[in-house]
Amino acid sequence: MSGALRFSGPVLPDGETRELWVVDGVVTYERPAGAETAAEGWIVPGLVDAHNHLGLEDGGAVSDERIEEQALEDRANGVLLTRDCGSPADTRWVQEREDLPRLIRCGRHVARTRRYIKGYGHEVEPDELVDTVAEQAAAGDGWVKLVGDWISREEGDLAPSFPADAVAAAIGVAHAAGAKVTAHCFGTASLGPLLAAGIDCIEHGTGLTAEHLDRMVAGGVALVPTVLQTSKFPTFAEAGRDRFPGYSATMDALHATRREVLMQAHEAGVALYVGSDGGGSTRHGVLHEEILAMADMGLPAYDVLGAASWRGRAWLGWNPGLDEGDPADFVVYPRNPLEDLTVLATPQRVVLRGVVVA
Repeated sequence: MSGALRFSGPVLPDGETRELWVVDGVVTYERPAGAETAAEGWIVPGLVDAHNHLGLEDGGAVSDERIEEQALEDRANGVLLTRDCGSPADTRWVQEREDLPRLIRCGRHVARTRRYIKGYGHEVEPDELVDTVAEQAAAGDGWVKLVGDWISREEGDLAPSFPADAVAAAIGVAHAAGAKVTAHCFGTASLGPLLAAGIDCIEHGTGLTAEHLDRMVAGGVALVPTVLQTSKFPTFAEAGRDRFPGYSATMDALHATRREVLMQAHEAGVALYVGSDGGGSTRHGVLHEEILAMADMGLPAYDVLGAASWRGRAWLGWNPGLDEGDPADFVVYPRNPLEDLTVLATPQRVVLRGVVVA
């Protein structure tokens, strides 16, 4: 479809029924001449995958051809804005493609030597952390990803990747460079030093305590819980049960309490966002499954969809709604997603930069 396009239906988040036109890639509510009706249905600002690993699969970086396939899988699912949470692939070229989702890059994971998945990130010792974080702050689009904890062979359990002083110095360097910092955290021990250092976001967060949650609310620290990923904890535990029984016990315990932690975070007022963790061993194009999984754990549909759409967009610096002159990035559904989140699996139209792409 080309030229002026007409859409009509309830527009979220307020649900007001409106006629919306797209002209030259932006939204307008002033009727243009000769507009073609493209769709009628429930209109939702473009979905946001706030934890995605475009360019990453088992073994490390993938080809540009596979990166394109991943991005198109996400786009078909209504994801029009992606926050990369660590990738060994150079995905800058994706940002030049008008037909691919908007991408906020994070550079590579920064992990401890031999304490992360081989081929994924930069693996460094504490005395190298500050310089490496500075490099990644310069290489990304305003975010740096730390691996806050991982299994320690010496301890046979989850343990913080870096000492508190190194973490504080690294986060300080990132902030001085204008970058925010997020961290992979399964367990509890790494969280206190990260929060004390002023981290901006926590990924997974299954080890959060009530004290941590209070500090997150006070500091405006976000949480992306990735519940599809944390549902795999029993598999992780079983894989290590013979060699690392302490680790397996920890993963079992974290899995048993993950719903309680998520609901406590919601009730405390922590800013929650939605991330599929697509990449590595996780599929792309499954953000709707993550949304459903979060709702199944007890979160209200309006809150989860907002976290994956209008609130997520605002958090990452994009238009939360669809006001006059806003970029025309939105998804049209045949039914009200707030009443039936399963409709997110079957978008009727996906509109990116004013073009119907699916």
